[in-house]
Amino acid sequence: MSDLIQEAYQAAVSGVASARALAYQRLREALRQLIDSGRLPPGSGLPSERELAEQLDLSRVTVRRALAGLVEDGLLVQRQGAGTFVAERLLKSISKLSSFTDDLRARGLRPRAVVLERELGEVTPIEAMALNLSPGAGVSRMTRLRYAGDEPLAIERSAVPASVLPSPDLLEDSLYELLDRLGGRPKRALQRVRAIGFNAEQAQLLRLPVGSPGLLVERRGFHADGRVIEFSRSYYRGDSYDFLAELHSD
Repeated sequence: MSDLIQEAYQAAVSGVASARALAYQRLREALRQLIDSGRLPPGSGLPSERELAEQLDLSRVTVRRALAGLVEDGLLVQRQGAGTFVAERLLKSISKLSSFTDDLRARGLRPRAVVLERELGEVTPIEAMALNLSPGAGVSRMTRLRYAGDEPLAIERSAVPASVLPSPDLLEDSLYELLDRLGGRPKRALQRVRAIGFNAEQAQLLRLPVGSPGLLVERRGFHADGRVIEFSRSYYRGDSYDFLAELHSD
C-alpha cells in the first residue's frame, strides 16, 4: 500500500501540470487517482499520517491537509482509533427505477429501516399537487431512516394515496415490495435531484456534522395505468452515494 502511494505521488511530482501545485495538492490528487482507478478499492486502509509523512518526505501537516480534503470530498473516511479508509460509496442509477432495498441487496448489503413517523391523514396542498389528488383525500405517510447494516445512509419521507395503501401500519420493510403485493408498484417515475446541506435534525439522524453535503431526491412514481401512487423525498448522504445516469445523443 505504501509503495503504491509513493509511486503515485512521485508521478504527480514529475508531472508538468503538477509541478506548480503545492505538496498537499499533489498528494491529494495522487490519492484521488488511485481511488478513481480502483487501485485503492473501497474499504482499503491507508498508512498513518506519520508513516506517509516519513515515506514521502513530507510534513505531517501537509499529509493531514491532503487527507482532510479527500475526507471533505467523501472519498476517505476517518474512524477514531482505527485510521483512514477509502469510503465505501454506493452507485445508484437514476435511469433505472429501483428501491433502496433493491439497490443494497444488489450490492450484497443488508438493508433495514427504522420508522420514525407514520400517519394516515388528509392530503396536504403539496401532496395534492404531486399525487394529483383532490383536497380532503387520504394519504398514508411514512418517514424512515434507512440503513446498510448499522450505517445510516438516507432519510425517506413517502406519501401514498390511501386508495392504494389504506394504512401506513402495513409497511414493515420495503415500500415497493408492499406496493407490489397490493398491486400498485410504480412502473415509471420522475425524479429531481439537488444538492443540500443537512440541517441539525437530519445531521443527527445520519451521524454527520451539521451542514454536511447531501442529495435530495424527489420522486413521483406512476402506476401502469398512469396514476401517481408515490411521492417521496429522500435525503441521501453525500459521502456515501454517487448517482449515475446513462446518456444518449439524439
